[in-house]
Amino acid sequence: MDADPAAVALKFAFLGVLYLFLLVIARSALKDLRGSRAVAGGEEGTGMHAVAGGRVAATDATLVAVQGGGLTPGERIDLFGGVTIGRSDEADVRITDRFASGIHCRVHTRGNVYYVEDMDSTNGTYLNGGELRGEAPLSDMDEIQIGDTILRFELVLDDEGIG
Repeated sequence: MDADPAAVALKFAFLGVLYLFLLVIARSALKDLRGSRAVAGGEEGTGMHAVAGGRVAATDATLVAVQGGGLTPGERIDLFGGVTIGRSDEADVRITDRFASGIHCRVHTRGNVYYVEDMDSTNGTYLNGGELRGEAPLSDMDEIQIGDTILRFELVLDDEGIG
């Protein structure tokens, strides 16, 4: 059986492209499984940022709709007990943003600190313009962006006006 050299070369080229494709898929899956837990951006690449205004001493907090997501600008969302944000009917805060995942992120407390956590969303969650991987603490007036939707985190001050 004599094989045509061009046919053999095409078979090996096809196998090479197939293996290259599988390698790219495997690397992508491995990267997603490892998942970095740092916040990109911030001062000097640390993920930390200065707080403008610097209000503190809150007992509660809200998210304020800035734009997008089918929410009315200025609409306030109470964070008592934590909330999930996404397109799904199961999300506590349902947004209509084509870049949002079903359950895209969540905002919750641990001790006296509020955190935002990306729930392995497809298009990512951004905190003050930097991509969020995992979770990060929230400071007063931080902005959370999900696709075209922007929500601002605001502390609710007590009646004494501390801060």
